[in-house]
Amino acid sequence: MDFQPKRISTFTLGCKVNQYDTEAVVELFKAEGYEEVAFDEKADVYIVNTCTVTHLSDRKCRQMLRKTKKLNPNSVLIAMGCYAQAAGEQIKIDVPEVDLIVGTNKRNEIIQLVENYKMNQEEYNFVGNIMDVEEFEELHISNMGEHTRAYLKIQEGCNNYCTYCIIPYVRGKIRSRKIENVIQEAKRLIEAGFKEIILTGIHVASYGKDLGNTSLIEAISAIHDLEGLERIRLSSIEPVVVTQEFLEAIAKLPKLCHHFHLSLQSGSDTVLKRMNRKYTTEEYRQSVEELRRIWPDVAITTDIIVGFPGETKEEFEETAQFTREIGFAQVHLFPYSVREGTVAAKMKEQLDSQAKDERLKALKVITDASQHAFMEQFVETNMEVLFEKSEAGKAHGYTSNYIKVEVVTSDNLVNTLKTVHVECKVGEALEGKCID
Repeated sequence: MDFQPKRISTFTLGCKVNQYDTEAVVELFKAEGYEEVAFDEKADVYIVNTCTVTHLSDRKCRQMLRKTKKLNPNSVLIAMGCYAQAAGEQIKIDVPEVDLIVGTNKRNEIIQLVENYKMNQEEYNFVGNIMDVEEFEELHISNMGEHTRAYLKIQEGCNNYCTYCIIPYVRGKIRSRKIENVIQEAKRLIEAGFKEIILTGIHVASYGKDLGNTSLIEAISAIHDLEGLERIRLSSIEPVVVTQEFLEAIAKLPKLCHHFHLSLQSGSDTVLKRMNRKYTTEEYRQSVEELRRIWPDVAITTDIIVGFPGETKEEFEETAQFTREIGFAQVHLFPYSVREGTVAAKMKEQLDSQAKDERLKALKVITDASQHAFMEQFVETNMEVLFEKSEAGKAHGYTSNYIKVEVVTSDNLVNTLKTVHVECKVGEALEGKCID
Protein backbone atom coordinates (compact mmCIF):
# COMPACT_ATOMS: atom_id res chain seq x y z
CA MET A 1 0.00 0.00 0.00
CA ASP A 2 1.29 3.47 -0.88
CA PHE A 3 2.09 5.75 2.03
CA GLN A 4 -0.53 8.46 2.44
CA PRO A 5 0.73 11.62 4.19
CA LYS A 6 -1.30 13.08 7.02
CA ARG A 7 -3.38 16.04 5.91
CA ILE A 8 -3.85 19.49 7.44
CA SER A 9 -6.53 22.03 6.52
CA THR A 10 -7.15 25.52 7.91
CA PHE A 11 -9.71 28.31 7.89
CA THR A 12 -8.85 31.82 9.06
CA LEU A 13 -11.23 34.49 10.30
CA GLY A 14 -10.22 38.04 11.09
CA CYS A 15 -7.12 40.12 10.51
CA LYS A 16 -3.85 39.86 8.60
CA VAL A 17 -2.04 38.88 11.79
CA ASN A 18 -4.32 35.85 12.01
CA GLN A 19 -3.47 35.00 8.41
CA TYR A 20 0.21 35.12 9.27
CA ASP A 21 -0.27 32.93 12.36
CA THR A 22 -2.18 30.35 10.31
CA GLU A 23 0.46 30.20 7.58
CA ALA A 24 3.21 29.82 10.18
CA VAL A 25 1.41 26.95 11.91
CA VAL A 26 0.82 25.23 8.55
CA GLU A 27 4.57 25.35 7.95
CA LEU A 28 5.10 23.54 11.27
CA PHE A 29 2.78 20.76 10.12
CA LYS A 30 4.42 20.55 6.71
CA ALA A 31 7.81 20.15 8.36
CA GLU A 32 6.38 17.07 10.10
CA GLY A 33 5.24 15.52 6.82
CA TYR A 34 1.68 16.81 6.66
CA GLU A 35 0.14 17.74 3.31
CA GLU A 36 -1.97 20.90 3.19
CA VAL A 37 -5.35 20.44 1.50
CA ALA A 38 -8.26 22.73 0.65
CA PHE A 39 -10.68 23.42 3.46
CA ASP A 40 -13.55 21.46 1.96
CA GLU A 41 -11.40 18.34 1.59
CA LYS A 42 -11.02 15.50 4.07
CA ALA A 43 -8.16 16.15 6.49
CA ASP A 44 -6.70 14.56 9.62
CA VAL A 45 -6.31 17.90 11.41
CA TYR A 46 -8.46 21.02 10.95
CA ILE A 47 -7.56 24.38 12.43
CA VAL A 48 -10.04 27.25 12.63
CA ASN A 49 -8.13 30.41 13.53
CA THR A 50 -10.75 32.49 15.30
CA CYS A 51 -11.53 36.20 15.69
CA THR A 52 -13.40 38.01 18.46
CA VAL A 53 -13.53 41.64 17.31
CA THR A 54 -17.36 41.66 17.27
CA HIS A 55 -20.28 39.47 18.37
CA LEU A 56 -20.72 38.62 14.69
CA SER A 57 -17.13 37.35 14.62
CA ASP A 58 -17.84 35.08 17.60
CA ARG A 59 -20.92 33.65 15.93
CA LYS A 60 -19.09 33.03 12.66
CA CYS A 61 -16.39 31.16 14.59
CA ARG A 62 -18.90 28.86 16.27
CA GLN A 63 -20.67 28.20 12.98
CA MET A 64 -17.40 27.39 11.22
CA LEU A 65 -16.25 25.05 13.98
CA ARG A 66 -19.50 23.07 13.83
CA LYS A 67 -19.34 22.88 10.04
CA THR A 68 -15.71 21.79 10.01
CA LYS A 69 -16.04 18.69 12.15
CA LYS A 70 -18.67 17.36 9.73
CA LEU A 71 -16.02 17.21 6.99
CA ASN A 72 -14.33 14.37 8.86
CA PRO A 73 -15.77 13.30 12.24
CA ASN A 74 -12.56 11.37 12.95
CA SER A 75 -10.32 14.41 12.57
CA VAL A 76 -8.71 16.50 15.30
CA LEU A 77 -10.47 19.89 15.30
CA ILE A 78 -8.52 22.80 16.79
CA ALA A 79 -9.93 26.19 17.77
CA MET A 80 -7.04 28.65 17.71
CA GLY A 81 -6.69 32.41 18.02
CA CYS A 82 -8.48 35.32 19.70
CA TYR A 83 -11.96 33.88 20.29
CA ALA A 84 -10.38 30.68 21.60
CA GLN A 85 -8.29 32.81 23.97
CA ALA A 86 -11.32 34.78 25.17
CA ALA A 87 -13.81 31.96 25.54
CA GLY A 88 -12.00 28.63 25.64
CA GLU A 89 -14.25 26.76 28.06
CA GLN A 90 -17.40 28.32 26.61
CA ILE A 91 -16.40 27.12 23.13
CA LYS A 92 -16.22 23.56 24.44
CA ILE A 93 -19.72 23.93 25.87
CA ASP A 94 -21.20 25.56 22.76
CA VAL A 95 -19.31 23.41 20.26
CA PRO A 96 -18.43 20.08 21.91
CA GLU A 97 -17.10 18.89 18.56
CA VAL A 98 -13.92 20.90 19.22
CA ASP A 99 -11.03 18.67 20.32
CA LEU A 100 -8.26 21.13 21.15
CA ILE A 101 -8.35 24.79 22.18
CA VAL A 102 -5.21 26.85 21.62
CA GLY A 103 -5.38 30.60 22.10
CA THR A 104 -2.85 33.21 21.04
CA ASN A 105 0.19 31.48 22.51
CA LYS A 106 1.75 27.98 22.46
CA ARG A 107 1.15 27.78 18.72
CA ASN A 108 4.76 26.73 18.21
CA GLU A 109 3.95 23.66 20.35
CA ILE A 110 0.87 22.70 18.34
CA ILE A 111 2.30 19.55 16.74
CA GLN A 112 3.13 18.08 20.14
CA LEU A 113 -0.29 19.06 21.49
CA VAL A 114 -1.97 17.20 18.61
CA GLU A 115 0.18 14.10 19.10
CA ASN A 116 -0.44 14.07 22.86
CA TYR A 117 -4.18 14.45 22.28
CA LYS A 118 -4.22 11.53 19.85
CA MET A 119 -2.62 9.35 22.52
CA ASN A 120 -4.71 10.21 25.57
CA GLN A 121 -7.59 12.50 24.44
CA GLU A 122 -7.87 13.97 27.92
CA GLU A 123 -6.46 17.50 28.26
CA TYR A 124 -7.89 19.75 25.58
CA ASN A 125 -7.70 23.39 26.73
CA PHE A 126 -4.25 24.97 26.45
CA VAL A 127 -5.33 28.58 26.87
CA GLY A 128 -3.20 30.25 29.52
CA ASN A 129 -3.08 33.75 31.00
CA ILE A 130 -1.83 35.77 28.03
CA MET A 131 -0.90 38.66 30.36
CA ASP A 132 1.88 36.49 31.80
CA VAL A 133 3.57 36.09 28.41
CA GLU A 134 6.66 38.29 28.16
CA GLU A 135 8.43 37.09 25.00
CA PHE A 136 7.47 37.29 21.33
CA GLU A 137 6.46 33.83 20.14
CA GLU A 138 8.74 32.99 17.23
CA LEU A 139 6.83 31.56 14.31
CA HIS A 140 8.27 31.51 10.82
CA ILE A 141 7.04 31.80 7.25
CA SER A 142 9.03 31.05 4.12
CA ASN A 143 6.12 30.89 1.70
CA MET A 144 2.56 32.22 1.41
CA GLY A 145 -0.40 31.79 -0.90
CA GLU A 146 0.01 35.19 -2.53
CA HIS A 147 2.70 35.39 -5.18
CA THR A 148 3.85 38.95 -4.74
CA ARG A 149 3.08 40.15 -1.20
CA ALA A 150 4.10 38.49 2.04
CA TYR A 151 3.21 39.37 5.61
CA LEU A 152 6.04 39.55 8.11
CA LYS A 153 4.88 39.67 11.71
CA ILE A 154 7.17 41.83 13.82
CA GLN A 155 5.06 42.54 16.88
CA GLU A 156 2.40 41.06 19.16
CA GLY A 157 0.04 42.49 21.77
CA CYS A 158 -1.21 45.99 22.66
CA ASN A 159 -0.92 48.24 25.71
CA ASN A 160 -3.39 50.94 24.65
CA TYR A 161 -6.64 49.58 26.12
CA CYS A 162 -9.05 51.57 23.99
CA THR A 163 -12.39 51.38 25.77
CA TYR A 164 -14.16 49.51 22.94
CA CYS A 165 -11.46 46.94 22.20
CA ILE A 166 -11.10 43.38 23.49
CA ILE A 167 -7.80 42.72 21.70
CA PRO A 168 -5.36 43.66 24.51
CA TYR A 169 -7.12 41.10 26.72
CA VAL A 170 -6.71 38.28 24.20
CA ARG A 171 -3.32 39.19 22.70
CA GLY A 172 -1.57 40.41 25.84
CA LYS A 173 1.13 43.00 26.39
CA ILE A 174 3.33 44.29 23.58
CA ARG A 175 6.14 41.93 22.56
CA SER A 176 8.49 42.80 19.72
CA ARG A 177 10.42 40.46 17.49
CA LYS A 178 14.19 40.77 17.66
CA ILE A 179 15.55 42.74 14.73
CA GLU A 180 17.90 39.92 13.63
CA ASN A 181 14.93 37.55 13.38
CA VAL A 182 12.98 40.11 11.33
CA ILE A 183 15.91 40.32 8.91
CA GLN A 184 16.27 36.54 8.67
CA GLU A 185 12.61 36.03 7.82
CA ALA A 186 12.68 38.87 5.30
CA LYS A 187 15.60 37.18 3.56
CA ARG A 188 13.72 33.86 3.42
CA LEU A 189 10.67 35.55 1.92
CA ILE A 190 12.75 37.36 -0.69
CA GLU A 191 14.50 34.08 -1.59
CA ALA A 192 11.03 32.56 -2.04
CA GLY A 193 10.33 35.22 -4.68
CA PHE A 194 8.33 37.84 -2.79
CA LYS A 195 8.91 41.40 -3.95
CA GLU A 196 6.71 43.15 -1.41
CA ILE A 197 6.76 42.64 2.35
CA ILE A 198 4.05 43.96 4.66
CA LEU A 199 5.24 44.54 8.22
CA THR A 200 2.36 43.57 10.44
CA GLY A 201 1.42 43.08 14.07
CA ILE A 202 -1.35 43.80 16.55
CA HIS A 203 0.01 47.29 17.24
CA VAL A 204 2.91 47.82 14.84
CA ALA A 205 3.45 51.39 16.03
CA SER A 206 4.69 50.08 19.39
CA TYR A 207 7.39 47.93 17.81
CA GLY A 208 10.60 48.06 19.83
CA LYS A 209 9.22 49.77 22.94
CA ASP A 210 9.80 46.61 24.98
CA LEU A 211 13.26 46.04 23.51
CA GLY A 212 14.56 49.41 24.61
CA ASN A 213 16.96 50.06 21.77
CA THR A 214 14.98 49.93 18.54
CA SER A 215 11.89 51.32 16.80
CA LEU A 216 9.57 50.80 13.87
CA ILE A 217 11.80 52.94 11.64
CA GLU A 218 14.78 50.76 12.50
CA ALA A 219 12.81 47.64 11.56
CA ILE A 220 11.90 49.19 8.20
CA SER A 221 15.46 50.36 7.61
CA ALA A 222 16.90 46.96 8.56
CA ILE A 223 15.22 45.22 5.61
CA HIS A 224 15.07 48.16 3.19
CA ASP A 225 18.31 47.49 1.34
CA LEU A 226 17.96 43.71 1.06
CA GLU A 227 18.58 42.72 -2.55
CA GLY A 228 15.47 41.56 -4.40
CA LEU A 229 13.01 43.45 -2.20
CA GLU A 230 11.06 46.06 -4.16
CA ARG A 231 8.48 47.32 -1.66
CA ILE A 232 7.81 47.59 2.05
CA ARG A 233 4.28 48.28 3.22
CA LEU A 234 3.03 48.92 6.75
CA SER A 235 -0.13 47.68 8.38
CA SER A 236 -2.15 50.03 10.58
CA ILE A 237 -0.33 52.71 12.57
CA GLU A 238 -1.51 55.73 14.57
CA PRO A 239 -0.97 59.44 13.90
CA VAL A 240 1.26 59.80 16.97
CA VAL A 241 3.88 57.75 15.10
CA VAL A 242 4.25 60.48 12.50
CA THR A 243 6.93 62.48 14.31
CA GLN A 244 9.53 64.73 12.69
CA GLU A 245 12.09 61.95 13.12
CA PHE A 246 9.74 59.48 11.41
CA LEU A 247 9.09 61.88 8.52
CA GLU A 248 12.78 62.58 7.96
CA ALA A 249 13.52 58.86 7.93
CA ILE A 250 10.78 57.76 5.52
CA ALA A 251 11.78 60.47 3.04
CA LYS A 252 15.04 58.52 2.60
CA LEU A 253 13.37 55.12 2.09
CA PRO A 254 12.27 54.80 -1.55
CA LYS A 255 11.02 51.22 -1.10
CA LEU A 256 8.49 52.23 1.54
CA CYS A 257 5.06 52.35 -0.08
CA HIS A 258 3.20 55.65 -0.31
CA HIS A 259 0.33 54.26 1.71
CA PHE A 260 -0.44 54.69 5.40
CA HIS A 261 -3.37 53.15 7.19
CA LEU A 262 -3.72 55.80 9.91
CA SER A 263 -6.20 54.60 12.50
CA LEU A 264 -8.87 57.26 13.21
CA GLN A 265 -11.99 55.57 14.71
CA SER A 266 -13.84 58.90 15.16
CA GLY A 267 -13.63 62.46 13.85
CA SER A 268 -15.03 63.86 17.10
CA ASP A 269 -12.61 64.80 19.88
CA THR A 270 -15.13 64.05 22.61
CA VAL A 271 -15.75 60.57 21.22
CA LEU A 272 -12.00 59.97 20.84
CA LYS A 273 -11.59 60.84 24.51
CA ARG A 274 -14.31 58.36 25.54
CA MET A 275 -12.60 55.78 23.34
CA ASN A 276 -9.30 56.42 25.18
CA ARG A 277 -7.54 57.22 21.91
CA LYS A 278 -4.25 59.03 22.41
CA TYR A 279 -4.61 61.85 19.84
CA THR A 280 -6.93 64.65 18.79
CA THR A 281 -8.41 65.35 15.38
CA GLU A 282 -6.02 68.29 14.98
CA GLU A 283 -3.02 66.03 15.62
CA TYR A 284 -4.43 63.57 13.11
CA ARG A 285 -4.87 66.34 10.53
CA GLN A 286 -1.29 67.51 11.04
CA SER A 287 0.04 63.96 10.52
CA VAL A 288 -1.86 63.68 7.23
CA GLU A 289 -0.63 67.07 6.04
CA GLU A 290 2.99 66.19 6.83
CA LEU A 291 2.77 62.87 4.98
CA ARG A 292 1.26 64.63 1.97
CA ARG A 293 4.00 67.23 2.08
CA ILE A 294 6.60 64.49 1.61
CA TRP A 295 4.58 62.36 -0.81
CA PRO A 296 1.75 64.25 -2.58
CA ASP A 297 0.42 60.97 -3.99
CA VAL A 298 0.23 59.24 -0.60
CA ALA A 299 -2.89 57.18 0.15
CA ILE A 300 -4.34 57.71 3.61
CA THR A 301 -6.71 54.90 4.56
CA THR A 302 -8.42 54.41 7.91
CA ASP A 303 -11.04 52.74 10.12
CA ILE A 304 -14.06 54.52 11.59
CA ILE A 305 -16.46 53.19 14.22
CA VAL A 306 -20.01 54.50 13.94
CA GLY A 307 -22.43 54.61 16.85
CA PHE A 308 -20.03 54.52 19.80
CA PRO A 309 -21.91 54.73 23.14
CA GLY A 310 -23.28 58.20 23.70
CA GLU A 311 -22.44 59.40 20.19
CA THR A 312 -24.75 62.37 19.60
CA LYS A 313 -25.95 63.61 16.24
CA GLU A 314 -23.56 66.54 16.62
CA GLU A 315 -20.61 64.23 17.30
CA PHE A 316 -21.49 62.10 14.32
CA GLU A 317 -21.65 65.20 12.13
CA GLU A 318 -18.19 66.15 13.38
CA THR A 319 -16.94 62.78 12.15
CA ALA A 320 -18.71 63.21 8.82
CA GLN A 321 -17.24 66.69 8.31
CA PHE A 322 -13.75 65.58 9.33
CA THR A 323 -13.97 62.68 6.88
CA ARG A 324 -14.90 65.08 4.07
CA GLU A 325 -12.01 67.38 4.92
CA ILE A 326 -9.31 64.70 5.09
CA GLY A 327 -10.25 63.07 1.79
CA PHE A 328 -9.38 59.45 2.54
CA ALA A 329 -8.32 57.04 -0.19
CA GLN A 330 -10.40 54.33 1.48
CA VAL A 331 -12.29 53.88 4.75
CA HIS A 332 -13.33 50.71 6.54
CA LEU A 333 -16.59 51.46 8.35
CA PHE A 334 -17.83 49.50 11.36
CA PRO A 335 -20.88 49.83 13.59
CA TYR A 336 -19.89 49.78 17.25
CA SER A 337 -20.16 46.28 18.71
CA VAL A 338 -20.40 45.64 22.46
CA ARG A 339 -17.56 43.45 23.75
CA GLU A 340 -18.07 42.12 27.26
CA GLY A 341 -15.09 42.88 29.46
CA THR A 342 -14.38 46.27 27.91
CA VAL A 343 -15.04 49.67 29.49
CA ALA A 344 -17.37 50.76 26.68
CA ALA A 345 -19.65 47.78 27.26
CA LYS A 346 -20.62 49.31 30.60
CA MET A 347 -21.21 52.80 29.23
CA LYS A 348 -24.72 54.19 29.28
CA GLU A 349 -26.52 55.46 26.19
CA GLN A 350 -25.83 52.47 23.95
CA LEU A 351 -27.21 53.30 20.50
CA ASP A 352 -29.73 51.04 18.84
CA SER A 353 -28.95 49.20 15.60
CA GLN A 354 -31.22 51.45 13.52
CA ALA A 355 -29.28 54.59 14.51
CA LYS A 356 -25.98 52.85 13.75
CA ASP A 357 -27.21 51.65 10.35
CA GLU A 358 -28.46 55.09 9.35
CA ARG A 359 -25.17 56.73 10.27
CA LEU A 360 -23.18 53.99 8.59
CA LYS A 361 -25.06 54.55 5.31
CA ALA A 362 -24.67 58.32 5.51
CA LEU A 363 -20.94 58.07 6.12
CA LYS A 364 -20.50 55.52 3.34
CA VAL A 365 -21.79 58.04 0.82
CA ILE A 366 -19.03 60.42 1.91
CA THR A 367 -16.26 57.81 1.93
CA ASP A 368 -17.26 56.39 -1.46
CA ALA A 369 -17.06 59.89 -2.96
CA SER A 370 -13.69 60.42 -1.31
CA GLN A 371 -12.30 57.17 -2.70
CA HIS A 372 -13.58 58.05 -6.18
CA ALA A 373 -11.95 61.50 -6.07
CA PHE A 374 -8.63 60.06 -4.87
CA MET A 375 -8.48 57.56 -7.72
CA GLU A 376 -9.64 59.99 -10.42
CA GLN A 377 -6.62 62.24 -9.91
CA PHE A 378 -4.36 59.53 -11.34
CA VAL A 379 -6.16 59.15 -14.67
CA GLU A 380 -3.79 60.14 -17.53
CA THR A 381 -0.72 59.57 -15.36
CA ASN A 382 1.91 56.82 -15.31
CA MET A 383 1.96 54.51 -12.30
CA GLU A 384 4.22 51.61 -11.31
CA VAL A 385 2.21 48.44 -10.68
CA LEU A 386 3.24 45.19 -9.03
CA PHE A 387 1.02 42.60 -10.72
CA GLU A 388 -0.61 39.86 -8.66
CA LYS A 389 -2.96 38.01 -11.01
CA SER A 390 -3.01 37.33 -14.71
CA GLU A 391 -5.96 35.45 -16.21
CA ALA A 392 -8.64 35.57 -18.91
CA GLY A 393 -6.76 38.15 -20.93
CA LYS A 394 -6.40 40.57 -18.02
CA ALA A 395 -3.81 41.25 -15.36
CA HIS A 396 -4.17 43.28 -12.19
CA GLY A 397 -1.97 44.50 -9.41
CA TYR A 398 -1.46 47.40 -7.03
CA THR A 399 0.42 50.67 -7.06
CA SER A 400 2.65 51.86 -4.23
CA ASN A 401 -0.30 53.91 -2.94
CA TYR A 402 -2.52 50.83 -3.03
CA ILE A 403 -4.74 51.47 -6.01
CA LYS A 404 -5.87 48.45 -7.98
CA VAL A 405 -4.87 48.69 -11.65
CA GLU A 406 -5.98 46.42 -14.50
CA VAL A 407 -4.54 46.00 -18.00
CA VAL A 408 -5.68 43.93 -20.96
CA THR A 409 -2.89 41.55 -21.91
CA SER A 410 -2.23 37.97 -22.89
CA ASP A 411 1.14 38.04 -21.10
CA ASN A 412 1.63 36.52 -17.67
CA LEU A 413 2.62 39.56 -15.62
CA VAL A 414 2.42 37.95 -12.17
CA ASN A 415 5.18 39.15 -9.85
CA THR A 416 6.47 41.77 -12.28
CA LEU A 417 6.72 45.52 -11.86
CA LYS A 418 5.47 47.48 -14.85
CA THR A 419 4.79 51.12 -15.62
CA VAL A 420 1.17 51.58 -16.64
CA HIS A 421 -0.35 54.59 -18.36
CA VAL A 422 -3.73 55.00 -16.67
CA GLU A 423 -6.56 55.75 -19.10
CA CYS A 424 -9.72 55.60 -16.99
CA LYS A 425 -11.39 54.51 -13.78
CA VAL A 426 -13.77 51.56 -13.93
CA GLY A 427 -15.53 50.63 -10.70
CA GLU A 428 -12.96 50.35 -7.91
CA ALA A 429 -9.98 49.97 -10.24
CA LEU A 430 -8.01 52.03 -12.73
CA GLU A 431 -7.44 50.70 -16.23
CA GLY A 432 -4.62 51.37 -18.63
CA LYS A 433 -1.79 50.00 -20.77
CA CYS A 434 1.74 48.87 -19.94
CA ILE A 435 4.29 51.21 -21.46
CA ASP A 436 7.48 49.34 -20.53
